[in-house]
Amino acid sequence: MKKTPTRLADGRELVYYDVHDTAGRDAVDRRPLDAVATASEIRHDPLLDEWVAVTAHRQARTYHPPQNECPLCPSRNGRMTEVPAEDYQVAVFENRFPSLAGPPGPATAEDPGGLFPHAPGAGRCEVVCFTSDHDASFADLTDERAALVLDAWTDRTAELSALPGVRQVFCFENRGREIGVTLGHPHGQIYAYPFVTPRTERTLRSAAAHRERTGGNLFDDVVAAERAEGRRVVMDTDHWTAFVPHAARWPYEVHLYPRRRVPDLTELDDAARGEFPGVYLELLRRFDRIFGPDEPPTPYISGWHQAPLGPEGEKEWSGRADFALHLELFTIRRTSGKLKYLAGSESGMGVFINDVPPETAAERLREVASE
Repeated sequence: MKKTPTRLADGRELVYYDVHDTAGRDAVDRRPLDAVATASEIRHDPLLDEWVAVTAHRQARTYHPPQNECPLCPSRNGRMTEVPAEDYQVAVFENRFPSLAGPPGPATAEDPGGLFPHAPGAGRCEVVCFTSDHDASFADLTDERAALVLDAWTDRTAELSALPGVRQVFCFENRGREIGVTLGHPHGQIYAYPFVTPRTERTLRSAAAHRERTGGNLFDDVVAAERAEGRRVVMDTDHWTAFVPHAARWPYEVHLYPRRRVPDLTELDDAARGEFPGVYLELLRRFDRIFGPDEPPTPYISGWHQAPLGPEGEKEWSGRADFALHLELFTIRRTSGKLKYLAGSESGMGVFINDVPPETAAERLREVASE
């Protein structure tokens, strides 16, 4: 892999990733851009013990531009975009409208009881362009190009984990207007959070309680139990296991684990890395076949759950020891032409109601396997 860092006209970092070392990446961003100004802060919810990001500047972000004005396409024919090169393989750059940006700062509270602390919305948000082809999707990539995306995710995880104040790195893709995607070009995002996310905090507590109760690792035991039970397993290869979880929240939801437990992408071994593109591309292609050939592409969210860092960025932190890297892939489409909306029970109380039994979802995902 060749990695070429450069800067955009407003100072944001852009990094090209190429399969071979022969790619030239010397194009200059000549747009007359002002420096990025953000107004992000995080506020603490005392009832839920969670942080919420407040980002007024994001109201002005680009929203469903026509294809000939796509900011993620290469710069061609005199039209400059976020990627100055005339072509690229994988490109990663700092988001122009980030939810989180800048160095960490202290939390303060102006109210007498100290119930409402807030702090700078520190961290970093990046955009990952999977391909220069506007009309493609991740599922259209070759194994070689998907491996390059994995290399980019891994490199960015290492780089962002080293930033001051970063506690957790989340690489994810939103695909489809139904999900809320505002740019049609195939891309994902990476968030570097200044706190451990609520989902991970709950998981860590469950893993610690399981260790105390049984002496075992919760992730290892769940994967082993799913493989032994078998009905919800979608794919089981030499180095990866994919299954619909026993208590899936979404109509079609798959969790993908490497056979050897590791805390994050930087610690995947070569065997798992080599097998990942074929496994992941097959899962994405099956998702597009769930509802039949006449349905539009399946909207989905896909994201890597990685172990958090310690309060001072430590990797040798007790919270990482029991964590297992895994990818979660799900769609909000519950059947042909119908979406799963998060209404009263889900949004109001956090209690999911799934219309598709996980065993049925797993059976369907096995039925639509590539020949």
